[in-house]
Amino acid sequence: MYFSIKNEYNKLEKVILGIGYDFGGTPDILDIYDPHSRKNVLQKTFPSQEEITSELSKFNHVLKKYDVKVLRPNNLEKTNQIFSRDIGFVIDDIFFISNVIKDRENEINGVMDIINSFDNSKIVKLPDEVSVEGGDVIVHNDYIFIGTSSENDFKTKKVARTNKNAINYFKKYFPKKEIFPFELKKSDLLIDDNCLHLDCCFQPLGLGHAIVCIDAFKNNNDFELIKKIFSLENLIIISNKEMGELNSNLFSISNNIIVTNKKFKNINTKLRKLGYVLEEVDYSNISKMGGLFRCTTLPLVRL
Repeated sequence: MYFSIKNEYNKLEKVILGIGYDFGGTPDILDIYDPHSRKNVLQKTFPSQEEITSELSKFNHVLKKYDVKVLRPNNLEKTNQIFSRDIGFVIDDIFFISNVIKDRENEINGVMDIINSFDNSKIVKLPDEVSVEGGDVIVHNDYIFIGTSSENDFKTKKVARTNKNAINYFKKYFPKKEIFPFELKKSDLLIDDNCLHLDCCFQPLGLGHAIVCIDAFKNNNDFELIKKIFSLENLIIISNKEMGELNSNLFSISNNIIVTNKKFKNINTKLRKLGYVLEEVDYSNISKMGGLFRCTTLPLVRL
């Protein structure tokens, strides 16, 4: 079998969807590494295993409706395996094993049986100095967009997951592609002041559009670059509040079919008017942990 990912929206053939079994339950406040989880632990609204597995099951049902081959991780005891996106990612025909934060190092073991069933010569373990999580990597044909953190943020904030070394690495690995780093705003405590990963503020869509939150970027030039690539009339601009609600973290099954949260009334109306077919799934409980549809998926093959 072969890996194949050219962009975020070609027809999905194979994907790893996260699981919610044995994820460890409500964490201790000192063990939390994102502001969404922190808020919901403090408010005693952190989701249960039953709620998480139910929402993943509904998403799984939608994927299978479109004949997607859905693969699931092997269950690891007391390990959060909900957000499969970050532990690895495919660019073209190469699978890169991420260097994630220490709290998440065990997660990759749940999917290695799946990954090793593909061509082993196309599996790359990133060097130790290259820190990156899959939510910060967005592939758009000849472009690779990478969300990154300043050196100070990377050293001091738990939500800073991708360092500058990742930019240099991928520039060398893919010399024919254009690599664009976007420095993101980070906060361990405040949801609206934090963009955990690039896919929490930006996502290209299959009919030429892109969802973007301008306020998530530290540098105005980054939005200007997105505007130049996609053109302003093709941008769906979301507010800081909508970013915090994860409105950009949707998931494309094909160029015009998108899985979205049924509570996103504003953006869903816009997407329908632009010609997209929406599959609405309630992911309210999973969102309390800081991720949504793209976060829970690890695409392996798009054709």
